[in-house]
Amino acid sequence: MTDVMKRKFVAFEISGKNYMIWVLDDEIHLDAMSLGDAIKDKTKASTYDYAKALIFLCHHLDKGLKIEYLTVKDPLVLWNDLKERYDNLKLVTLPQARYDWAHLRLQDFKFVSVCDVQNYF
Repeated sequence: MTDVMKRKFVAFEISGKNYMIWVLDDEIHLDAMSLGDAIKDKTKASTYDYAKALIFLCHHLDKGLKIEYLTVKDPLVLWNDLKERYDNLKLVTLPQARYDWAHLRLQDFKFVSVCDVQNYF
């Protein structure tokens, strides 16, 4: 249980700017801890797994979000509520990030570090 209490990554901010990273990190960590079923529809996870998953999710939330979702006792409900509230950011943030990447100008930087690609493969 002590592993659940350690914060494994940055908490989800109430502004939602790190939602996509937080969702990815949470899904991976919950699956690694065999708790991924607790946030999926129509699963048969034990009450212990639900409680452990809820503790993990709440531990990685901003204080404001913890207060807002204080009464939620089911990790699936919490997961779906956050998804409904913040999932639309993919429609706003992702296209902007793709545009910025496509139009990245190396002239905007004083220097560029060139690495040997062959060493990475």
